[in-house]
Amino acid sequence: MATNILMPALSPTMTEGTLAKWLKQEGDTIKSGDVIAEIETDKATMEVEAVDEGVLGKILVAAGTEGVAVNAPIAVLVDAGEAVPSAAPKPEALAPKAATEATPAPAPRTESKPNSHDTTDQGERIVASPLARRMAQQAGLDLAGITGSGPNGRIVKADIDAARGKPPAPAPMAAPAAAAPKPVDITAPHDAIPHSSMRKIIAKRLQAAKQAIPHFYLTMDVELDALLKLRADLNGQSPKDGPGTFKLSVNDLIIKASAIALRRVPAANASFTDDAMIRYHDVDISVAVAIPDGLITPIIRKADQKGLAAISNEMKDLAARAKLGKLKPEEFQGGSFSISNLGMYGITSFSAIINPPQGAIIAIGAGEKRPIVRGGELAIATVMTVTLSCDHRVVDGAIGAEFLAAFKAIVEQPLSLML
Repeated sequence: MATNILMPALSPTMTEGTLAKWLKQEGDTIKSGDVIAEIETDKATMEVEAVDEGVLGKILVAAGTEGVAVNAPIAVLVDAGEAVPSAAPKPEALAPKAATEATPAPAPRTESKPNSHDTTDQGERIVASPLARRMAQQAGLDLAGITGSGPNGRIVKADIDAARGKPPAPAPMAAPAAAAPKPVDITAPHDAIPHSSMRKIIAKRLQAAKQAIPHFYLTMDVELDALLKLRADLNGQSPKDGPGTFKLSVNDLIIKASAIALRRVPAANASFTDDAMIRYHDVDISVAVAIPDGLITPIIRKADQKGLAAISNEMKDLAARAKLGKLKPEEFQGGSFSISNLGMYGITSFSAIINPPQGAIIAIGAGEKRPIVRGGELAIATVMTVTLSCDHRVVDGAIGAEFLAAFKAIVEQPLSLML
């Protein structure tokens, strides 16, 4: 009887996945426990084992297909000698034979010939997980005498444990998985703009970063008047044209100030890994640049060692080529710290999402005239608000505060940028 092989749910949060690779081809004979495909879930790439035996009659979903819904038919399994149906069998008309199991790290196994563990005395097929079959074989148990407690009577590990007289291990306590939100039908007039590959990657990375990284935020006001004066003085000294020409932006000076602050507070120039804290030798500043498909972060390498004119010219070149999609991978992959500047849009304050695997990102707001108290007297100064987003696993509150204090001191006394 033709049977659908269904897209399995390989994690509690999985609602769809990518069928990355078929490890069996149409016409191949499949035995219980054979690894037949690789599925990319929301967490990892996992192998899928066949539960039943037969012939892979037809592949319904090609390798590389994204967004395959859980329980959607992906292939048709037929008995040896059976004709492949012209259309996939309807799920409701099928015997429940096509369930699959994920085996992220399968142990070496030996294939066994059909024996009394595989059929009843009446010759009926016994539905059991590959793990349950192996456990029964090792314990000398006959599957025909065991009642399955799994879906549709399937024999699972707990049933083998019970048959051996071993109480099943208590299930670990876990917070219930949040139900996936149901798609909302959009009835208003609209245009549906398909996601580009870049937009998909950005969405996945930002979602993963926000969910997995324990963010915390530190905010500080910084006076800009001395920095603006230095910028004007330096731009006034630039040649009108020629190879030495430059025009510094506030962002160029922010890049240099951030780099020097990181050199002074090297603990903030770091990343977290499961095995160690990574302290970077170089100060490589990733700078967020808006492009038509989303966002990209070209990198100023060893920014603390470069002059302001060199940073300015390099940043202009990187930003221009980023918008044309002509950056090389090494020009935007990596970096030890990020800057996101929305001041040119009039945004006064915001919090940025950390760019993994980096440990921090600084969000730069607009400089604006504000009243301040200086020496007990009310005065007016150009002030910008900056917010440092930190990965609390590697940059704790004291380190983040120390970095912002160093950054503020450099910006408010910017002659140190010339050293």
